[in-house]
Amino acid sequence: MSYIIAEPCIGTKDTACVDACPVDCIHPKKDADGYEAAPQLYIDPVECIDCGACVPVCPVTAIFVLDELPEKWKDYERINTEHFQK
Repeated sequence: MSYIIAEPCIGTKDTACVDACPVDCIHPKKDADGYEAAPQLYIDPVECIDCGACVPVCPVTAIFVLDELPEKWKDYERINTEHFQK
């Protein structure tokens, strides 16, 4: 997985990243089941093509390349991965 959505997304869930993604790999969308219950958005590690289009449009700077994920948010790698293993 190259991109991770971390803590700043919690409670925000701004979907500008969803609109910017050319391969539809950020979920849940506003009209999807579970959107309201989800605490944040997630990047599907299988579908992501590592283009980075989502990064500059995130208003809360919540999206990181895995290698640049701040230490305090390292657990979000697992959180993002587990979301798609359900």
